[in-house]
Amino acid sequence: MRFIIIMLLVFSYANSQMLSMKNSIHSFTVEDIDGNKFSMSSLKGKKIMIVNTASKCGLTPQYKKLEALYKQFREKNFVIVGFPSNNFMWQEPGSNNEIKEFCKKNYGVSFPIMSKINVKGRNKHPLYDFLTKKSKNGVTDSSVSWNFQKYLIDEDGFLVEVISPRTQPDDIRILQWINNPKS
Repeated sequence: MRFIIIMLLVFSYANSQMLSMKNSIHSFTVEDIDGNKFSMSSLKGKKIMIVNTASKCGLTPQYKKLEALYKQFREKNFVIVGFPSNNFMWQEPGSNNEIKEFCKKNYGVSFPIMSKINVKGRNKHPLYDFLTKKSKNGVTDSSVSWNFQKYLIDEDGFLVEVISPRTQPDDIRILQWINNPKS
C-alpha cells in the first residue's frame, strides 16, 4: 500500500511539473507576408488555428474553407494564421509577394498570412519547433506530415490539438472547439 501511495505522489508531482513546463505561443514574434513583425501576443484572448499552406498542393482548395471559417467566426475571437511552406515536394515555390497575390486572387484570403518558413527539418522555424515538441508546448510531440496541417491554440496561447492535413477546416470537431466558450 505504501508503494502505491508513493507512486501516486511521484506521478502527481511529475504531472504538475509537466503542466508548469507548458509554454504559450504568445511569446513568439514572426514576420507577416509583407515583411512586418507580427507579435503572436496580439492574439491573446483568441482561439487560433495555425496552418502551414502551399499554393500547388492537392489540398490547396482548403483555402476556400479556411477563409469561410475565418469570416464566420472572426467576430467570435477566432483567427486563422497561415504559414506558407515549401517543405513538401516544392509545392510553395513562390515569393512572399506571389503567395500573397495567389491567396487574394484565387481565394479572397483575408486572414493573416505570414512569410514563407520551414515547418520541418534542420531550418525549422522556432514557432514550429514549439508546436511540434512536447518539451516546449507541454502537450504533445508531433511532426508536420503535409501541407495544411492544423494546430489549435486556446485563448491563453496553449496548444490544444493537432489536426491532420486531410481534415477539412469545417470538420465538426473544429467547429465544436471554436464554439466551446473556453477550451
